[in-house]
Amino acid sequence: MKIGILQAGHTPPELRPSRGDFDTMFAQLLDGYGFEFEAYDVENMVFPDGVDECDGWLITGSKHGAYEKHAFIAPLERFIRDAYAADVPMVGVCFGHQIIAQALGGSVVKFDGGWAIGRRDYVLPGGQTVALNAWHQDQVVQRPEGAACTGSNAFCENAILTYGRRAFTVQPHPEFSTDLIRDYVASRRGTGTYPEDLMAQAEADAATPVDNDRIAAAMARFFLTRFADVDA
Repeated sequence: MKIGILQAGHTPPELRPSRGDFDTMFAQLLDGYGFEFEAYDVENMVFPDGVDECDGWLITGSKHGAYEKHAFIAPLERFIRDAYAADVPMVGVCFGHQIIAQALGGSVVKFDGGWAIGRRDYVLPGGQTVALNAWHQDQVVQRPEGAACTGSNAFCENAILTYGRRAFTVQPHPEFSTDLIRDYVASRRGTGTYPEDLMAQAEADAATPVDNDRIAAAMARFFLTRFADVDA
């Protein structure tokens, strides 16, 4: 099965030589499930010729807001709607989670509650929790029609969304290892953008494991079977 990775952004230049870009991170996250991958730099207007060019689509994170007026936003939204209508499975992460929701009629805003940085627990429908690394201020505040919330916490109500058999999206970053969070904190600390208390807590929490493998399994299961239960 061929998965097209739609890169809506890139890892910071100072981290790319050691950590790779988002396409590399997702290929590593989904290694072992029999997928092949092709990356498209949609941030720089490199799009597939059509939604059937790959068997499924994965939309990455980005430094941009889904509601901002960048050149790639409108064509990406059209692509999402076309893929959804054609029943080609989509997975979205962080920005990808947001842009899928927005393209299908939901609402994304810069959350007035501030940032989520580092390890966070999310409650699943059965009451179990999954721990993942987050790095976001924007979030989905209104779900589109047909989207069910399948993971949340007090800060982020719509953290995991499932669109029947057509899309599965997550706000946090299953591709972010604890080591990568340490690198992000080190490279962005002192810039004035992020609250110091959240950065310090994220650095401390990086000593505690996260459940990236559980979300990787859910993503792979969704692509292969269209069933996205995290705890299946």
